[in-house]
Order: sequence, then C-alpha cells, then structure tokens
Amino acid sequence: MPDPQTQKTLDAVRRFNDAFNRHDVDAVMALMTSDCVFENTVPPPDGERFVGAAVRGFWERFFTATPKARFETEELFAAGDRAVCRWTFHWDDRGGHIRGVDVLTVRDGKVAEKLAYVKG
Repeated sequence: MPDPQTQKTLDAVRRFNDAFNRHDVDAVMALMTSDCVFENTVPPPDGERFVGAAVRGFWERFFTATPKARFETEELFAAGDRAVCRWTFHWDDRGGHIRGVDVLTVRDGKVAEKLAYVKG
C-alpha cells in the first residue's frame, strides 16, 4: 500500500480523470486548484499554457470541439504529490487516437499542475 500522501495523489488523479471522461467541466475544475496550470500538447514545440480561470475556458472549448473525447489510462503511478499517467486519447469512434503522458502535481487533494506530452 502506498504512503498516505501518494494514495491521496492517486485518488485525486483518478477522480480528475473520471470527471474528464464525463466531460464535466464543473467537476474537473472543482478537482483543480484555483491557481492551476495546464500545459497542452499543441501547438508544437512547447504547447500552450493556461493558468487559473483560463483552464476552464480551454476545457469548455475542448469538449465542444471533441464531443467523443476520452482518455484511457494505460498506467498511473505516484510518489508523494507527483503523479505520472500514461494514456491513450481517443477523439472519435473510428479509431482516431494518440498516446501520451501527463505529469501532474497534486496539492490539498486537487490537481495543481497538469503537463501533457504526446508521442509523435
């Protein structure tokens, strides 16, 4: 069994991923800190960075643009307040997908930082 902090981190990331796959922006944001940082995978080479309230706007646009979006967790592990999630992102029912990884920081049971990277 992981130490208590690591378990809290794993639980927070699982709740976040579940809310994300429901496309529940309110729940996603409730699981992120008010000063959260999200770094998207695009545009190359470094992706776009969103902070605080701007993260909500990104999720709203993202779910509108990709209504079939879902992430399939391949592997999730954590140490203390840091987690790594390997995933496959599916954007349609015709097999469109890409694989990647998120590096996350959790603070007080909420995602404070989500840095996304893709293969390719």
